[in-house]
Amino acid sequence: MGGLLEQRYRVDSVLARGGMSTVYRGRDTRLDRDVAIKVMDPHLTADPAFVARFEREARAAAQLHHPAVVSVHDQGVDGDQVYLVMELIDGGNLRDLLNQRGKLAPAVALSILGPVLSALGAAHRAGLVHRDVKPENVLIGPGGQVKVADFGLARAIAENGVTSDSEILGTVAYLSPEQVESGAADARSDVYAAGIVLYEMLAGQAPYRGETAISVAYQHVNSDVPSVPEIPLALDTLVRKATRRDPVLRPANADAFLAELERVGTDLGLTPQPVPVPGSAPENDRTVIMRPVPVAVGATPPSAAELTRPVVPKPSLNSAAMTTVSTGPPPPPPGISGTRTMQRPEPPRRRPPQKKKPKVDPVEEERKRRKKLFTIWGSVVVVVAIIVGLFSWYVGAGRYTEMPSVAGQSEQNAMVLLSKADLTGLVEKVPSNDVPNGTVISSDPGPGAELRKNQQVKLVVSRGRPVVPFINTGVDEAAATKDIEAAGLKAVKDATKDAFHDTVPIGKVVGVDPRPGTALALDAPVTLILSKGPPPRLPVPNVTGKTKDEAVAELQRAGLEAVDAGGEDAPENNGSRVVRTDPPAGTVLDPTQNKRVTLFYQNNQEIEVPDVTRQKVREAKEQLEQAGLRVKVEFNKSNNATVVNQSIPPRTRVKRGTEITIVGL
Repeated sequence: MGGLLEQRYRVDSVLARGGMSTVYRGRDTRLDRDVAIKVMDPHLTADPAFVARFEREARAAAQLHHPAVVSVHDQGVDGDQVYLVMELIDGGNLRDLLNQRGKLAPAVALSILGPVLSALGAAHRAGLVHRDVKPENVLIGPGGQVKVADFGLARAIAENGVTSDSEILGTVAYLSPEQVESGAADARSDVYAAGIVLYEMLAGQAPYRGETAISVAYQHVNSDVPSVPEIPLALDTLVRKATRRDPVLRPANADAFLAELERVGTDLGLTPQPVPVPGSAPENDRTVIMRPVPVAVGATPPSAAELTRPVVPKPSLNSAAMTTVSTGPPPPPPGISGTRTMQRPEPPRRRPPQKKKPKVDPVEEERKRRKKLFTIWGSVVVVVAIIVGLFSWYVGAGRYTEMPSVAGQSEQNAMVLLSKADLTGLVEKVPSNDVPNGTVISSDPGPGAELRKNQQVKLVVSRGRPVVPFINTGVDEAAATKDIEAAGLKAVKDATKDAFHDTVPIGKVVGVDPRPGTALALDAPVTLILSKGPPPRLPVPNVTGKTKDEAVAELQRAGLEAVDAGGEDAPENNGSRVVRTDPPAGTVLDPTQNKRVTLFYQNNQEIEVPDVTRQKVREAKEQLEQAGLRVKVEFNKSNNATVVNQSIPPRTRVKRGTEITIVGL
């Protein structure tokens, strides 16, 4: 701590420590700025090959200039210390945020993943692959700024062949199946890892967990990522698409993933949200705790300053200063003896004469008693009624509202009506043949229902006529069926529409009919076009010299269609001999594109022999064969040899198909 690397970078406190490196807060003393310094572990730097790879990857990462990429300022070697100097981000990383808050709201998750994909897209366009996308490498700085770190370092470490167990266990949760199986990684591998990060933000945990790295890696290779509960279907579908085990079925790169992410966010009405900085608490969670101060009854309440002033206990009375007071009888007055003297008893007092009570009428007394009881119970009933009425008013007054009529309104107008009624709406979009797109079909509860204020109600909104969804080439039939049914249509199969495909395995989807984007009626059929595997390859057989009937029969046995040439090359009869074919013999045809083979015949008509002397053998053969002659080469048969003689003199007229011998030198 406090030392200098290459007499320039001062190393201060530790920011993070991992199995492969330690990150320090540092200071660039030359440019007078704070930086982050990643120092690689000594067991890696002992390998000169790793140092060379590290420098190469660091230089490549330094070429990335993007607002969401942690800038690389410098890299170097100081003794046995191999280090990387990067932009310092005060805040935390996505792992800290997930540990603090668990799963995130979809809008917040998309607000975080958007900059991550933008940064990865810039790298993919530059030909770079991150290879280690995970929450620890997603930094969140002041103001919620999101940046991606450690471009290229994963490749340098992986190629070194030394990785700690903790590093494996921390990274394998985001490795694509192809990285697990072969170690190969491309842009689609980063897309897979970003999809796993999106899953973890939405679900609060990674899809695959285990006590060992091998068990987690096995799940990546052999299991599909499960659905995320309690999120919109379109967002769950995007997570599953980004985390397909087959790389071909994922978005091609981060830019393609970002485009689909933005489309889903727009369709779901998810607006960008401020990204919370790890370690910060929401404003409504901050509580000021004050120390209670005892206040005497009737005394003046303490001021705010007194509430925060330390309480000093008052000193107790000195026991030596307390005076004991006698509670016995008072002493006799001065001058009077305390001795009691005998007194003469007083004569008994006469009892005063008692007055006689007047006589009361019992009937009248009973009447008064009943009147008194009636008054008491009547007062009780009135008081109870008043209490019940006041309680009912308190419970019901201002707490209920009436559900407005929103059917036939646009989604925006319906939301305004709900807001005015102090209600919140949950929109569910369904296809409809009759109701225009964006119009409310119904609500639950219906209009006029008495509801509590701020209660959530469901709005069923039309998304118009169903549209044939886009189906990725190569997906399973079950997955395509699910997507089509989710769009409000019905998936069907027709074996006559199945097609050959060079790369898609047999039984996988290669397309749909009608084409994606076509608007159809609700529950209309959509035909799944399945792959019949690679098309058969048909080589053209050699039928030169055969009669027309023989050549046609052999081509048909090969699965090809014979077509006769016209003009001078047409056959005179079924016994005409074939002199050549188009395409030539040995050509391999794709039956899905072309199965026709044109036959050229030898007739009895005469042709004029051209002069091919002094030409190259290759040129001479082509000219003679085009004229309808069969060519034989003697002596030097090389294509680059020069023709010095021909067996039939030039301008001689011979029958088509006559053999001519040329001599090469």
